Amino acid sequence: MTASSTETRVEYTSPVKVSLKLNGTPHVFEVEPRTVLLDALREHLGLTGTKKGCDHGQCGACTVLINGRRALSCLSLAVMHEGDGITTIEGLAHDGELHPMQAAFLQCDAYQCGYCTSGQIMSAVALANEPVGADDASIREAMSGNLCRCGAYRNILAAIKTARSSGEMPFVPSVREAPALTGADNATPNVQRTPAKKS
Repeated sequence: MTASSTETRVEYTSPVKVSLKLNGTPHVFEVEPRTVLLDALREHLGLTGTKKGCDHGQCGACTVLINGRRALSCLSLAVMHEGDGITTIEGLAHDGELHPMQAAFLQCDAYQCGYCTSGQIMSAVALANEPVGADDASIREAMSGNLCRCGAYRNILAAIKTARSSGEMPFVPSVREAPALTGADNATPNVQRTPAKKS
C-alpha cells in the first residue's frame, strides 16, 4: 500500500461532525462517514428504542421518521442527515402522555416479544401523512414493510384502526415541514427506503 493510499484511507475514516434535531432537541456528534443512522442512534446517542433487526432494510424494526416521513435507519448513513429532524420511538410521548398510537398498541395488546414494536409504531404514526385508506387491506399493504415474527398482525391492525379513528392522531413535528404525500408521490405506501447502503 502506498503512502498516498494510506493517507486517503485515514482521511475517509476520520470522524465527521453531524448536527441534527433529534426528537425536538438539537444534537451535534461525531461519527465515521460509514456509520449508518441506526448505529448512530443506538451507539452514539444512547437511543436503543430503535431496533437492529436484519440490517438489510427488510424487517422494518429500525423505522424512524426523517422530516416526518418514515425511513429505514439501517440503510441510511448518518452523515446524510445534516440538519434533518429525526423522530424515534423515544420522541413520541409528550409531557408524560403516550402518543395515541402507543396507547392503542397497549390497549389492543398489539405485541408479544416487543422487538418489532417500536418500528411498527413509527410506521403506523407515519400513516397520518400518507394516502392510506381506512380499510384493512390498505393498512396491511402500507404496513407490509414491518414484519412481526410473533404474528401479532391482527392486533397491530386493530391498534392502528383504533388510533386513527380516535381523531387524536397528532403529527410528529420535525425540523422541516414535510408536505403531505399524494397518490402520485407514493403509489404504493410503504417504508421509505433511502438509497444509501451500509458500506
